Amino acid sequence: RKASIDELPQLLNVLKGEMSFVGPRPLPVCDIAKPDEWEQRRFAAMPGITGLWQVNRTNHTSEEMLKWDLYYVEHWSLWLDLKILFKTVAVVLMGRGAY
Repeated sequence: RKASIDELPQLLNVLKGEMSFVGPRPLPVCDIAKPDEWEQRRFAAMPGITGLWQVNRTNHTSEEMLKWDLYYVEHWSLWLDLKILFKTVAVVLMGRGAY
């Protein structure tokens, strides 16, 4: 788990077009039964394998994770995606914060 190898099967979802490399993480079904306005805005982006709260790993609350995801949706750019991808590589290689 420390090397995040368990995320590799998500690449199949990227190839199928169901996910992107970068974006808000998909939520468990139980968490999206009745999404509020903030959570609905989060769905404006395709879910991704990595995102802002994953590369800024600490013990985030659900509200903090949602804020990171909303920031991503509202400030998306190719540069932001590249920055997140580079940070993801660094986080995985250093084994920081893996759960």
